[in-house]
Amino acid sequence: MDSFIAVKDDNTMKLNKISLAVLCAISLSQQAVAADTVTDESSKKENIETIEVTGSYIAGYNAHSASGASRLDLDIIDIPQSVSVITDAQLQDFQLHDINSALDSATGVNVERIETDRTYYTARGFDITNFQIDGIGLPLTSGNNHADEDTAIYDRIEVIRGANGLMTGVGNPSATINFIRKRPTADNQLSVNATYGSFNNTRLEADGSVQLNDTFAARAVAVTQSKDSYLDRYETEKNIFYVFLEANLSDDTSLSLSHSYMNNDATGNNWGALPLFYSDGSATNYDRSTNTSADWSNWQVVKNNTVLELSHHFNDDWRLRATYSHKSTDEDTELFYVYGTPDKDTELGLTGYGSEYDFDDKSDLVDIYIDGNFSLFGREHQLVAGVNYSKMSYTDSSLYDYTTGNGFPAMPDLNTWDGNTPKPTFTDGLRGSDVERKQQAAYFTGRFSIVDDLHVIVGGRYNDWQAEGISYEVDQDADYQKFIPYLGAVYRFTPELVAYTSYTETFVQQTDPDTSGVFLDPITGESREIGIKGELFNGRLIASLAYFDVIQNNIALPDPATADLPIQLKRYYGSEGISSKGYEIDIAGEIYSGLNVSIGYTDFDIEGDDTVTAYTPSKLFKFAATYDFETIEGFSVGMNMRWQDDISRDQGVVAVGFDNAGAEIITEQDAYAVIDLMAKYQISENLGLAVNANNVGDEKYINSLYWAQGYYGAPANYSATLTWKM
Repeated sequence: MDSFIAVKDDNTMKLNKISLAVLCAISLSQQAVAADTVTDESSKKENIETIEVTGSYIAGYNAHSASGASRLDLDIIDIPQSVSVITDAQLQDFQLHDINSALDSATGVNVERIETDRTYYTARGFDITNFQIDGIGLPLTSGNNHADEDTAIYDRIEVIRGANGLMTGVGNPSATINFIRKRPTADNQLSVNATYGSFNNTRLEADGSVQLNDTFAARAVAVTQSKDSYLDRYETEKNIFYVFLEANLSDDTSLSLSHSYMNNDATGNNWGALPLFYSDGSATNYDRSTNTSADWSNWQVVKNNTVLELSHHFNDDWRLRATYSHKSTDEDTELFYVYGTPDKDTELGLTGYGSEYDFDDKSDLVDIYIDGNFSLFGREHQLVAGVNYSKMSYTDSSLYDYTTGNGFPAMPDLNTWDGNTPKPTFTDGLRGSDVERKQQAAYFTGRFSIVDDLHVIVGGRYNDWQAEGISYEVDQDADYQKFIPYLGAVYRFTPELVAYTSYTETFVQQTDPDTSGVFLDPITGESREIGIKGELFNGRLIASLAYFDVIQNNIALPDPATADLPIQLKRYYGSEGISSKGYEIDIAGEIYSGLNVSIGYTDFDIEGDDTVTAYTPSKLFKFAATYDFETIEGFSVGMNMRWQDDISRDQGVVAVGFDNAGAEIITEQDAYAVIDLMAKYQISENLGLAVNANNVGDEKYINSLYWAQGYYGAPANYSATLTWKM
């Protein structure tokens, strides 16, 4: 279990309720100063809106445009891929404060909660590794996300399903998640939210925006949250601070500097999860509160992200945008893993495994592009062209205890265990990684008007990807170049209805050696999609139906002949690959006056890997709806539901010595639905109250079978939020 990430935190910034109070006071004072400054309000609004348009104004659950698919300023209906948006209204209505709960609501996305503080994401049967911020980003270092990452700093979340070859180049044909950050608003504003809920969940959030004068504007968000858990011994404390400073240097040029800070401190977190079967092959059935963590377990994650942006309009048609981003992650952890197979009668047979794991990650990214409109053959067209450079480096280290006797203790019955085990002395078996990866890319996209109702998007991205270093005794040196084409077409049958098709390729580097010790060639893939989209009810609702066919080739699989060798001697071979075919339905917007909905259904089949096929739900249904009562002004109710079909995992066979020796052990999770409810009332112009109830059916389910272990989702829980705005 060497690849598990953890944290290093020096000079950790603490954010508390006093910090939030200071933020509120500063925001109020800045608003007062701004109010005394004599300016032309219409001019201010125009300046603030021309800085960077990444999407149109969003009301309710209907988003009309998305920027993460191509950097072209296109309506969602004109993008030849499946796109959905989790709007700010949806995030607020259902208190989706972390990205896991937010992506639970996204069409086609499956959130694989393998542990309390580590999560994988999949779509169309493939891991999602590409996460962007305002269209800029890198694949996750280890393919998964750590800690409880907050959504408070984001205005909305775009989900571009399928391969996104133009903007990312490297990654799976699954989806790209694009987080759009909050920016200064045209009007001064301040909001403060206070939440209290089950498991002693206490949260205070402040969000203020101020326009200081014609040139400068700022927005700041601060969050502090602490909560216990339905899991024994698990507690988290989270502090967030975000500031975005904006300067309109001229009518044509703007500059912004922003920084976000997140500190997530978890104690009692698990590493690995519960055993799911007994030695006789029968299924375990622990209480939902059962946790494998020791009472000294901890996992701290500190993330910083600084972004500098320059935008310049040459004229009404052409613009340049340059972005520099520096991100760092420091993780420090002391972890306790439980492995083995318990006996059904005694509940004994498990062993503990302690480890200290430190991780430091830094990335620098520069992206420069121009975009604009031009005329050719009497028609208007659009073009984007840019270059991209990124450098990411990380170091990690693992330590164990082989000498004191505390590193691998025999475990008691998990049903009665209180986490009490001597803390190991982590001084033995130092192992780790020191890796650097670079990517240089050039890309272009053209949207051409062929005839009045037909637009074709042609583009491509050339990637030069390099890596060097060592990770747990395995050489990471690699050098790959790849051109990734993109082709799409949109035909408009009527002003409200279009048909589209698209094709792109994917590329994922590999550092697994073949039988001769040479790295396997990269994983390559293709993604094809065809669909229809429509704008209904005068544009208040967008609906789409898509059929997709995606495939990846040359995926590394372990060579059975080297299965028992040390990790540095293991060898791999390239498989024929995995394919996924299916369809998606996505509906978002207002279907009736006051009734906003977000509906998504996905149905697909995976071929080529029986394990992936079994643990991946092939049918997903997402439904969110809120209704504003006309008869009771300011009162609304809503429901948020997710459903998935049954999943399973082959755990091997029953060992010799049992009557059913040799029988297959299959862990199964039946189909289930999780239903959340909400109600809110606007008490006055400035004050509102919301009540949320989650998992109201008190459904008991295993979060994920992505791994051979798992733990249960949260039982029914409740919260109340008081909101003050000015």
